[in-house]
Amino acid sequence: MRNLYLVLLLAIVVGCVQKEESKPLTFTEGQVIARGKQLVSLGACHDCHTPKVFDETGMHLDQSRLLSGHPYGSALPKIDEQVFRPGHWTYFNEHFTAAVGMWGMTFSKNLTPHETGLKGWTPEVFIATMRKGKHMGIEAARPIMPPMPWENLKDLPDEDLIAIFKYLQSIKPIDNYVPEPMTPEQALAFKN
Repeated sequence: MRNLYLVLLLAIVVGCVQKEESKPLTFTEGQVIARGKQLVSLGACHDCHTPKVFDETGMHLDQSRLLSGHPYGSALPKIDEQVFRPGHWTYFNEHFTAAVGMWGMTFSKNLTPHETGLKGWTPEVFIATMRKGKHMGIEAARPIMPPMPWENLKDLPDEDLIAIFKYLQSIKPIDNYVPEPMTPEQALAFKN
């Protein structure tokens, strides 16, 4: 009998509690951009897309060139043919903005909203690029080359990819032309 009273009392309490309508969360533009900045940081985008400076305390991000990609015209060391054999090393330049491996040579893209970067891109193009792993999200375009970990981003919700894109569009535009990727043959023939 005691259990029946408890069940009845619980039913009355639950019935008396007014349900609040759940409202979709809305965020300000500033909050979306802050989320994008956080995702860029957690996703380690600066590791390859921001040139580095070195001092007595170690390596640091070059704050004047955040996310501007491989510095235009920076010298690269001679490429050893052994790099292109499967199972061998992958090498990075001193800024970690250029990489060479069995796929060839790649350069980190300028992600700033400059003409040499992502100016003119739309959120839809950015999302398609991250989902498909193709340059500008075009199915017939060249693949996004290593070491870009686009597969780590492809399953992010649209809201997170849009936040990343909006953050990238909010940073300082930097004029920095980045070369296209090279095949192994082109990399071996490359002269600075």
